[in-house]
Amino acid sequence: MGALRFGRKPRAAGAGAGAAGSVRPFRRPPARRSRRTALLAVAALTGGLLLSAQQPAAAGVNLVKNAGFETAGAGAGAMPYCWEQSGWGDNDFTFATVADAHSGTKALRVELTRRVDGDRKALITESVACAPDVVQDRQYDLSLWYKSTTPDAAITLFRHDTTAGWQYWTDLKTLDLSAGYQRAEVRTPVVPPGTDRITWGVSVYGTGSVTTDDYAMEEVAPPPVEPDCTGTPQECADGKWEVLPTENPVRSMHSVVLHNGKVLLIAGSGNNTDMFEAGTFTSAVYDPEDGSYHTVPTPDDMFCAGHVQLSDGRVLVMSGNKGYPSADGTVGYQGYKDSYVFDPATETYTRTNDMNDGHWYPSATIMGNGDVLSFGGLREDSSGSVTAERWSAAQDAWLPLWQVNQTWSYWGLYPSMILMQDGRLFYSGSHVFGNGTPGTGSSIYDYDANTVTDVAGLQNKDERDQSASVLLPPAQDQRVLTIGGGNIDSNPEANRLTDLIDLKEPSPQYTPGPPLPQGTVDLGNGPQPQTGAQGKMYGSAVLLPDGTVLETGGALHNRANPVYESSIFDPRTDTFDPVAVDPEARGYHSSAFLLPDGRVMTTGDNPGNGTWNHQVSLYTPPYLLKGPRPEITSLTDDQWQYGDTQRITVDRPIAKAELIRPAAVTHSSDPNQRFVDLPLTVDGNTVDLNVTSNPNLAPPGWYMLFAVDANGVPSVAEWVRLGGPPALAKQSAGPHGAGAADSAGSAAGSAAAGSAADSAADSAGAADSAGGAHAAHVHDFAGDLAKPAKKPQKKRTSAPVSPQIAGCDRHYGSADVCVPTVFPETVKATTKARCDWLAENAYGRLKVNGKDDPLRLDPDKDGTACGKGDVRQTRG
Repeated sequence: MGALRFGRKPRAAGAGAGAAGSVRPFRRPPARRSRRTALLAVAALTGGLLLSAQQPAAAGVNLVKNAGFETAGAGAGAMPYCWEQSGWGDNDFTFATVADAHSGTKALRVELTRRVDGDRKALITESVACAPDVVQDRQYDLSLWYKSTTPDAAITLFRHDTTAGWQYWTDLKTLDLSAGYQRAEVRTPVVPPGTDRITWGVSVYGTGSVTTDDYAMEEVAPPPVEPDCTGTPQECADGKWEVLPTENPVRSMHSVVLHNGKVLLIAGSGNNTDMFEAGTFTSAVYDPEDGSYHTVPTPDDMFCAGHVQLSDGRVLVMSGNKGYPSADGTVGYQGYKDSYVFDPATETYTRTNDMNDGHWYPSATIMGNGDVLSFGGLREDSSGSVTAERWSAAQDAWLPLWQVNQTWSYWGLYPSMILMQDGRLFYSGSHVFGNGTPGTGSSIYDYDANTVTDVAGLQNKDERDQSASVLLPPAQDQRVLTIGGGNIDSNPEANRLTDLIDLKEPSPQYTPGPPLPQGTVDLGNGPQPQTGAQGKMYGSAVLLPDGTVLETGGALHNRANPVYESSIFDPRTDTFDPVAVDPEARGYHSSAFLLPDGRVMTTGDNPGNGTWNHQVSLYTPPYLLKGPRPEITSLTDDQWQYGDTQRITVDRPIAKAELIRPAAVTHSSDPNQRFVDLPLTVDGNTVDLNVTSNPNLAPPGWYMLFAVDANGVPSVAEWVRLGGPPALAKQSAGPHGAGAADSAGSAAGSAAAGSAADSAADSAGAADSAGGAHAAHVHDFAGDLAKPAKKPQKKRTSAPVSPQIAGCDRHYGSADVCVPTVFPETVKATTKARCDWLAENAYGRLKVNGKDDPLRLDPDKDGTACGKGDVRQTRG
């Protein structure tokens, strides 16, 4: 019997009901097929049955055919009529029609007796005759009766796209152990556009059996009509901005939304050499409740550090600025090894152990077990760091170098490393300064295997500097959007490019998305409409509780020419909708992030002339202008575990609920931002929320819980903490985070060598799994990457990096002033044209550092660039 891998039909039918199989992995053939869980021994259907098309869905009607398995399938030992087997991986299994029924005489049992990886599913047959018809934008209540001897089972849902065919949709609910029959109920998400049928059933992904009977599926009543607008018609369509009366007291370029609802704003020296030389490093905590700021003592220059929220809500801040470039440009920025944690309760920084290397502009990605992986940045000597770093959640410290897998790759500055559902990292191609990584510009990094595999399709990969990438809502869909960008080395006009990738594909690759909408750009003489291919870099992307993404801010060139444009991207339709525009410039060193009340806050802007925008803007999205908001009136528990069902009450019906991880954003980058769907079980105003079993979809930590009504209006968020010691203990210590049952006997389940904490976690996971704790349901996505995996490079100390990496010619002005190494293409290569451009962008008088004048800004050699004599001397 051939192995059945996710997304492939079997090469031949296998055994029928009651048959067992020992399935071994094989590589998929290169031909592309439907992204659908492979079917194992689909029962033959007669021509007459195939022609029996279903009637449109109607509330109160059970849409499942043969819901109790009483009608046998065709052929000896076949699955019941309208039911099929599917699954993948290395496991021994049986499907059997049994007499142990909840009602009637038959039930269906799925059992795994040995498992290394994968799952087995009993699903409604995906045919016109059997798979229930559904209506776009509607929801459906699903239920079944079950008994289970394994904690590792879930209700899984697939949908039929009229263009792409059958594909995995989502896991809806984890099933608990149950010796006797109990009923499981859950509501589907809103049916996406282009979906005409669905199929669903039970996945078993741990050893043991699940017996099911009496399935039901009913359409939920249509949502209410649109409410009345509570603002002007334009505000209700596009939202509105306001600039707050109180300025941000610090030059913050790092913004972290804390689990108490406040915002940590980190400046360090704020890209100000005078503050650096004086040792004046600043942070502030902003309270949206009263608009106040509290300045916080800051022990180091955290200017351009990395940061991530740990599972307990503290903020890990790594590296920062050890030194600015030298005046003559021979030495670049330097990153130190220092690391701190910020405690929201005390609003204080505490020093941790040092990192193994310096990392100015590092990445920071939290993994499914609470560890943090960090890559890239500049070392203490200004060269590029090739050292990967790993923060151990168990030890509350950075691991020594020998305990961390190394590829000796230079990932650049702020590489966007997004955690995938199986624990691998997707490098999206978004980064800061210059070109991206060699090859295709994006890749998948497997920490356990310590391999990097290029991913194709990213457009203009070397003009995605200061682009923004985001894991689209919901995280279960595993789709990433990359927006805009430029290149400060060559300094072309920033682009309008967007790219989409579906990481559920067997061999995912980027495909072009819709072009960014255009707004206005200030080229030095006031805003004017963008033309041609003009887009933006330095943009921000913010996940919103209605399931859309706000993109806002940006500039056309390296630290110059702000672009005033905002739009909302809808992942359901892959379209942008232009909305109201932030009245403030938001280019380099700006941030945008979601507040718990559903508004978006924007801060900062640091153009090349060294000035700073201290104004703060707040955006009210259209969903807050559609009438009263739903309210979460009670929350049973704010400490959640994976696979849980958590109960809330609401003041009126809601359509969905989700967890949104709070922002930790800088330089257009927040790879940990994610929106995790919580399938509902609804009984009036009492709602049970079904939490994913997979910590790679929702890494441990504090989240904002939003309840959203049918019109997309969200509640104010409640704060809940997902994970905790019991939940973490049962997850694999390795980045795959697949749980002890998943990692048993598998090399993919091992973590970095030598970590005693990891070994302890694996042991705890085995014990918990035996005691009934849920393991993670990990799917076989992105398993057939087209490019070959690249093994680690030869061990090295660093990568060469130009001291001009920031795109600034240090022969002029101070270290915090950025005279572009390459002027925009529209600026002629003459002293007058360059000096006019600098004047239009408010650079003022610039000192010439040393005797060299590579940009010819000081022809009269008086030591001042663009002085009266310089411009006069070049006229005519």
